[in-house]
Amino acid sequence: MKRLLISLVSLLACQFVWAQDVPHSITSFGKAKKLAVQVYKDQSTTFYCGCDYDRKKQVGAQACGYEPRKNPKRGARIEWEHVVPAHAFGHTRACWREALCSNSKGEAYKGRRCCGKIDPVFKAMAADLHNLVPAVGELNGDRSNFTFSMIGGEAREYGQCDFEVDFKLKRAEPRPAVRGDIARTYFYMNQTYGLKISRKQRKLFEIWSRQDPVDEWERTRNLRIENIQGNSNPFVN
Repeated sequence: MKRLLISLVSLLACQFVWAQDVPHSITSFGKAKKLAVQVYKDQSTTFYCGCDYDRKKQVGAQACGYEPRKNPKRGARIEWEHVVPAHAFGHTRACWREALCSNSKGEAYKGRRCCGKIDPVFKAMAADLHNLVPAVGELNGDRSNFTFSMIGGEAREYGQCDFEVDFKLKRAEPRPAVRGDIARTYFYMNQTYGLKISRKQRKLFEIWSRQDPVDEWERTRNLRIENIQGNSNPFVN
């Protein structure tokens, strides 16, 4: 009876989310990661550190001055990072908050795994190429779902890589060269999916966008993504 009830709730949730429009047809994060390789085919440089990486996703740490803080194994490769983290665009959705899914044993579960299974809007957000960048794996893990902000002190824990993380306050500060890119990604996710941005963070992002205007690579990336998934980021022009 419990399993049947969960299944009915899941079906109703699916019907609700399917009623909402999604801006592209990429249906999974796994597929998006493969397509992202095409976007960066001749621009194999990590987002936060500016390190080159090869076809096997191995990071040229020595050339860019990156030094692992704690996890050299994860720091040796790239991972595809959500600029706007999954928690930020998923935690308010029903599938994240309520146990709308069940496994083969009838055990109910919720969270990112559930949203990735039954919620097409969440899957579209997770697979949106405009929100994906190649990052050193350790930085992807350390940044987690932390908010982008300015951090006083400029404590460098990654060698010459200009990226700071305040684990206590759950904040991350990126290098100046990509701050505008981050801002325009948040603006895109806000306009496309209704992502909420606080007044304080929007003000910061507006400053970042002015200080770090759109460059040629950002325009090229935007066009490539539009050709692949069918929509562009209107804040990149």
